[in-house]
Amino acid sequence: MTLTTTTPATSVAQAFFCLLLCIPWGSSCPPSCQCTEQAGAKAVLCSSQHLEEIPKDIPRDAVFLKLDANSITRIPSNAFRHLSHLEEIDLSRNAIEKIDRAAFKGLAAGLRTLDLSSNRIRSIPKEALLALKAKLRLANNPWHCECALQEVLWEARLDPDSVQDITCHTAPRQEYVGKPLLQVLDAGVNFCSVRQRTMDVAMFVTMFGWFAMVIVYVICYVRHNREAACKHGDYLKSLPSTQAHAETTSTAL
Repeated sequence: MTLTTTTPATSVAQAFFCLLLCIPWGSSCPPSCQCTEQAGAKAVLCSSQHLEEIPKDIPRDAVFLKLDANSITRIPSNAFRHLSHLEEIDLSRNAIEKIDRAAFKGLAAGLRTLDLSSNRIRSIPKEALLALKAKLRLANNPWHCECALQEVLWEARLDPDSVQDITCHTAPRQEYVGKPLLQVLDAGVNFCSVRQRTMDVAMFVTMFGWFAMVIVYVICYVRHNREAACKHGDYLKSLPSTQAHAETTSTAL
């Protein structure tokens, strides 16, 4: 019978190897956040942690992500690129002012809810939201009512309980300020047609300017040619008298 002697170094190596097997790689929890299980799905809770940016080490298997009541000011491109299992994202009650066009790129169709309410968002690229199938909450932001926001309202899937709280903080006309965007649109206002008319006017002014320049050039060109022709005509008229004078002089001699 052979006995195997276990040295301290071997025990440490075995324990370390076991630890490597037991660690759930890719599931570490960001600092200041709490990772729990809710109905068998991973929830990452980072509420009220004075965060100024979206954590970069969110577990890949996260399904629920709460980042509300922080100091986040921007959602950069690919902020959630590796989080394809996310179903709910809560970014409400932050200080978000800017959302990049590719901010939510990589999120799967499984995303059901995206809460951006109670931030400082004035405008948002429609490309950032229209690719999502999630229910959007955009209420209580200082929105500038314009064509892009109108297109989001028409094409995106908004939360019906909060759509009335999407209010015009600023607008092309003062009479729309302070009113719910839905009420303004129901009254027949079309911000996209206003933008189109503005573009048409700008194009007309540009074309008129070019046309005026062409006319001025033609007038100057004709005037210059007329003056040159007159000078040449005067020169030709002077030729016979000069020639007759020369013949008279030669006869007298």
